[in-house]
This record gives sequence, C-alpha cells and structure tokens, in this order.
Amino acid sequence: MTAATTDRESAASAHGLGDSTRDSTRDWLHDWVRGWDAFWFTPADPLPLALVRICAGALLTWAGLVWLLDAEAFFGADAWQRAENVWRMNDQPWQWSWYFIADSAAAVRLLTGITVLAGALLTLGVATPVTAVVAFIGFLSAVNRAPLNVFGFDDTLGMLLIAVAIGPSGALLSVDRLLVPARFPGRPSVAANLALRLIQVHLCIVYLFYGCGKLLGASWWEGTALWGAAANVQYRTLDLTWLAGHPLLVNALTLTTLWWEIAYAALVWPRLTRRLMLAMSVPVHLGIGLAMGMMEFGLAMLTANMAFVPAPVLRRLLGPLLGNSAPSESRRA
Repeated sequence: MTAATTDRESAASAHGLGDSTRDSTRDWLHDWVRGWDAFWFTPADPLPLALVRICAGALLTWAGLVWLLDAEAFFGADAWQRAENVWRMNDQPWQWSWYFIADSAAAVRLLTGITVLAGALLTLGVATPVTAVVAFIGFLSAVNRAPLNVFGFDDTLGMLLIAVAIGPSGALLSVDRLLVPARFPGRPSVAANLALRLIQVHLCIVYLFYGCGKLLGASWWEGTALWGAAANVQYRTLDLTWLAGHPLLVNALTLTTLWWEIAYAALVWPRLTRRLMLAMSVPVHLGIGLAMGMMEFGLAMLTANMAFVPAPVLRRLLGPLLGNSAPSESRRA
C-alpha cells in the first residue's frame, strides 16, 4: 500500500511538473508575442522621422542636381550604360525605371527635374504624402536605369526614402504642419514607429554585414586597413600620410572601427550603451566623408542613425522650432 501511494504521489508530482513546464512555455511565448507587438506597434513620436525626412530630401535633391549636370549621360538613350544592357543586368521585370520610356533628351531632363523638385518639396514638407512617393519613384528609377552608378550612398538613401514614404514624415517641421495642422497633428502614431523601426532594424543588419565582411580581409585583422584607405590617392581628400609614423594609432583606429560595426546591432538597443554607439557613429562617418571623399554616404548613414535618437532628447534640442506641437507620449526602446 505504501508503494502504491508513493507511485501515485510520484505520478502527480510528474504531472504537476509537466503542467508547470507547459505554463512556463506558454507564458514565455505570450511575453514574446506581446514584446514583438509592442516593438512594432507602439505609437511613437514622429519627430525623429521628420528630421530623417528633411535630411533624406536634401540628399536626394543634391543627388538629383548632380544627375542634371549631364542627365543624358546618366539616363539617356546613348548613356554610359545603354538601356538594353541594363535590362540584361537587371534581369527582373520589377526593376522598372521611368527612364526606360523616355524617348528624348528633353524627356530625360524633365523626369530628372521631377525627382529634384520632389526632393526639394520633401525637404520642406510640402504635400509630403505625395512628394515622398514621387521622390522614391524618381530615385528608384535612377538606380534601376544606372545600376553601375549605385554605391553605399544610394543604398542608404533608398532605405531612408522607403521609411519616409511609409510613415507620417510631414507631421512635424513641415509646411504641411504650418498650413494644415488639423491634418498633420504631430501626435505619436503607430505608422511613425513602424517607419523608424524599419530604419533601425535595417541599419543594424547593414552594420553587422559591414563588420562581418571586414573580417574576411587580412588588413582588418592586422589593424592596417585604415592606412590603406588613407594612402589611396584616388579616393582621399585629406592628406593623412602622417599616420605612417604612428602605426599604433592606425591599429587602434582600425580595430575600434571593426569592433564598433560588429557590436552595433547588439549594443545600440540598450539605453546604457546606445549613447556610446551613436556617439561613435559621428567620427566614423564624418571621417569617411572627409578623408575619402564620400561625404554624401557619411551624411546618409548619420541620418539613419538619427532614428535611434530618443524623441524627448530631440524635443529638448529643437524646442523653439516645434512651437506648440504635441509632446511625445510614446515609449521608445
């Protein structure tokens, strides 16, 4: 009888342990789903997105003006990359460009001018929901028509323009806000959070791949990669050859940059380390821009990093420009 009782108690205990395990798993899954939902769908202050819009619009305007210097060479029938060759390179029907249907030099210049105008209006925040879409279409058309001209700047700008078109980027710091405040109230919204999260997640992936890619290069392991960039006369805009006399400094700068890119995706989310990651992005990207003549790329990456700056911090800095706009009521990670 004692053995039977012991068996029943053991079975009950095992049954209880199983229920506890299942409950724990259920609670974990519920918490994970709730956290995922909060990450993407918690209303966020649109101020960081508005600043991203201003910078992205200005960068697109600048790029468009460069294209206008010789639009025919970029996108015309006799361009550096002929249309039929581009079609073969793309090899995908969705890689469409409105330049493929431009049958004259005037049409090419007109379409490029539309992109420049859309970029300028986007910067000012005029008819933002429309100009954001037109600006993205114009940018995408340029990229798909001249794919060999696409570099890191263009990739980053495209990422920013997608988020600007998705979210309420004209809700603050815009002509739309001044003229139609009822339609652009500037309140926290799910759409603003979704757009900012897209930039944040995409940026983390980009940095992680940048860092992992550098691990394949021996010069990064040796700590000499930055010297190779400084000594490259075809790219450099500043004479940094004096670094040759300071090999330990070159090693430190190279390995710190490598560590920062690899660690960014993990350390930019916690509040404790976010300031360090964002602060380091400034010298890294301004250094690339000033030393290697890629200032547009550096500014685009710094604009993307702006998506991680908490809205309350930006409101303290830009208080006079915001007037009586609605304060942030959202929680940002």
